[in-house]
Amino acid sequence: GSGVKIQWPGGKARWKELWQRNRILFIAIGAGVLLLLLPAGGTGTEDACTDQDARTEAFDLEDFEQRLSQVLSQVEGAGEVQVVLTLNGSERTILAQDVERDGEHSAVNTVTVGRGSGNQQPVALQTVAPEFRGALVVCAGGDNPGVRLSLIQAVSALTGLGSDRITVCPGRQ
Repeated sequence: GSGVKIQWPGGKARWKELWQRNRILFIAIGAGVLLLLLPAGGTGTEDACTDQDARTEAFDLEDFEQRLSQVLSQVEGAGEVQVVLTLNGSERTILAQDVERDGEHSAVNTVTVGRGSGNQQPVALQTVAPEFRGALVVCAGGDNPGVRLSLIQAVSALTGLGSDRITVCPGRQ
């Protein structure tokens, strides 16, 4: 027969008022539920994916030098460019650590996460790329002061080196 209508106290006006006051909270809860419902990813082993991602993000000095040489070759008057960069130290990873204090004594433990089959892997907080120590740029137009200035400014902008740590030399024509 006849449908039963349920009347909420206050009706639409009350819901509208709740929505207006708590809109951001409702959106955040909805986003959280949506993220929980999304698949966790990967069909294969997670270790292979994580290791591969870490390798692709690693700093490759030779690749960076080659890309920098190609870009600097586009500077008008430079000609063919070769770049050699030197580094301070090497790439390093900062691991998560747990500090336990018991009165006067403290212990620092590296935080690890289980990867199944009894494997433990340290939790990396950040990977710090090495800093550049100096740069040498060799090009055919290296004896032209305007070209030299352009190259020094470009290398400085891309590496963070000061102009006193960048040397531009003329190469074979």
